[in-house]
Amino acid sequence: MTPLNPFLELGRMLLIVGVVLVIAGVFLVSGARLPFRLGRLPGDIIYKGQNGVLYFPIVTCILISVGLALLSWIVNIFRR
Repeated sequence: MTPLNPFLELGRMLLIVGVVLVIAGVFLVSGARLPFRLGRLPGDIIYKGQNGVLYFPIVTCILISVGLALLSWIVNIFRR
């Protein structure tokens, strides 16, 4: 086995991070036009009291967690 060049590994990781940031940016810019509002999904907890509002986006957190887990799984497959 030949040792990998550290600059090659760093370059690949920077490309992956760059692509992820571009996708996230496009998602944030076009987020208002999507058929669903991230952060206002059914199942998110909203409690309106007399003096304030408690908001906990549990379904949104679960979806983001699953998405990041899938992304890390895909990145791990390509690193092999």
